[in-house]
Amino acid sequence: MKRPAPPLAAALLLLCLFFALPAQTATAKDVWTSVRSKNFFLIGNAAEKDVRQVATRLEQFRYVFSQLFPKANLASPVATTVVVFKSDAAYTPFKPLYNGKTSKWVAGYFQPGDDVNYITLTSEKHGEDNPYATIFHEYAHLIVNNNIGDPPVWFNEGLAEYYSTFEVSDGDKKITLGIPVRNHVYLLRERFMPLEDLLRVTHGSPAYNESDKNGVFYAESWALVHYLLQGNKGQRVAQLGRFSSLVAAGKPVEESFQQAFQTDFKTMERELRAYVKNSTYQVQVFDLPKPLVFDAEMTTTPLSEGEAQGHLGDLLLHTNRLDDAEARLKQALALAPDSAQAHASLGMLRVRQGKFDEAAAELKRAVEGNSQNYLAHYYYADAIFRKTVGEGRVVTSFPAEDARVMRAELRRAIELNPSFAQSYYQLAFVSLETGEGLDEATRLLAQARRLEPNRHAYALLLAQIHMRRQEYAAARQLLEPVSRSATAETHERGEAQSMLATIQMIEDQIAKHGKDSVVFGGAGGGAAGGGAGGVQTAVTTTVENMKPTIKRRTNGEQVRGALTRIDCPGGSVVVFNVRVGDRTLRLRAASFERVEFMSYVPTMAGAALECGLRKPENLVYVTFRRATEPKPKFDGELLAVDFVTPDIELEPEP
Repeated sequence: MKRPAPPLAAALLLLCLFFALPAQTATAKDVWTSVRSKNFFLIGNAAEKDVRQVATRLEQFRYVFSQLFPKANLASPVATTVVVFKSDAAYTPFKPLYNGKTSKWVAGYFQPGDDVNYITLTSEKHGEDNPYATIFHEYAHLIVNNNIGDPPVWFNEGLAEYYSTFEVSDGDKKITLGIPVRNHVYLLRERFMPLEDLLRVTHGSPAYNESDKNGVFYAESWALVHYLLQGNKGQRVAQLGRFSSLVAAGKPVEESFQQAFQTDFKTMERELRAYVKNSTYQVQVFDLPKPLVFDAEMTTTPLSEGEAQGHLGDLLLHTNRLDDAEARLKQALALAPDSAQAHASLGMLRVRQGKFDEAAAELKRAVEGNSQNYLAHYYYADAIFRKTVGEGRVVTSFPAEDARVMRAELRRAIELNPSFAQSYYQLAFVSLETGEGLDEATRLLAQARRLEPNRHAYALLLAQIHMRRQEYAAARQLLEPVSRSATAETHERGEAQSMLATIQMIEDQIAKHGKDSVVFGGAGGGAAGGGAGGVQTAVTTTVENMKPTIKRRTNGEQVRGALTRIDCPGGSVVVFNVRVGDRTLRLRAASFERVEFMSYVPTMAGAALECGLRKPENLVYVTFRRATEPKPKFDGELLAVDFVTPDIELEPEP
């Protein structure tokens, strides 16, 4: 997640990566340059020496990490592009927005993506803001996530904060780590949350998401990691390594903590409170025998205005400012009509707009214009896929020609970049849907998971394959970690829980009536996340001679009805309209994320929920708290939605 910058709780700002594009475009006198270092690609209208300096800092950070953790996997599954603006004024149109206004004090931000990561900053010094702090924080996240499956949130954020103060001095010969973050220290001397609460924070916790609390969460996470690495003369460093290993192995947090640190929460909290009150803090200092320089390894190439606008348009595309991105990309193509990069980005923009025919045409031009661009081939296949799926988002079959082109483009993308996991995943989905082989799909997904072991979508699709093979134990082994993962998206946890429920129903049926009572058919495999955009295949697994039930929820009133419409009136409110008998309940939720979804309908598991009429309507059980005020605007607060088939009923009351 994003590093907060004082004095506001800026994690929310850095999650809201939207940009304001001014009416005028970049002036012709801007000189754009690209710099390619060993591990990064940079562009900028800053002076060439400044762009190269940014590349040097990133390479230095990466190198030091490689020396501190020689066994760590530092390879990113996608490319990283860094945009260096010449001044704060040039950078302002691309800064995050907060309540519709530009956050002028932001010194840099990181935008992760499935196909490319973006880092942006300005070379201009702006007060005491350190533009590298956010960048180092986020780059540390990439490394942690590549090496520890589903790390605790406090550990992930605390370690990223610790390394965000990375500093190089003395002619690039001195490295300093663990410099205290003054604002964190000052805040913790006034406010402190119980350590047990800190260790149990997840990505969905109020302490992590609410603006009046996450300042303390980040500060205390930093303090705990700093203490474990630097306190008690380093005696707890080995214990921290033991703790991370236990958590990575799937041990519960409390058990891992007590086993690794040989103490309880209250004792550690007393130690941490005392540590925060210190007037001085230990840091790590490394004196190198020679300067840590990378300049000789870099190559510099001038960029045309058209190329620059193409990159800026793609940056805006990745932050979902589609109108602004379209303006930039059209300008890029007006200046450079044959730009494969601009055609590829515009094609993906058309995909997001739902204009799939136009998207395929743009991406075909990108492929024909530059066959060495692996992303152009991947995007082209993805556009054909989305055109085939259409607005219904349910796959029942692929036209043979579309499948042929998709396979060819995805294989070419893999050939050009064997490290891009999404190509394997999408090709596995095509193989599964066309019925051309579960074995090939399994091999492709295995490779995707080797490249991105923490990507939950890959595990979900592989679990679907195991279910098709009636390998329920293998499927359950993949699904259970996703169903309780703090880093999984809400829909991913819901899909995993739904599939686990389906497995349980099938196993119960087999136990009662024998294996022959379960019938499998069709080529459907499962949800295609990532590049497939959460599209759901048609699964034709059936369970016969069975009257299944679902457990009653105890946190509210539960009724059966038909979901007819979802209204999104603006802000963060969504309203579910559920017809129950001769009346319709209007149930309010603050957001989709605040509702627990469970599907017992195979074709609904993992499917995208969108605002508007439900065609067809969905049979559901809804759990809600009924409104108590006079003449309420809504009938109640929605808590959960269970999608069911007509034969599924609630379990009998005890």
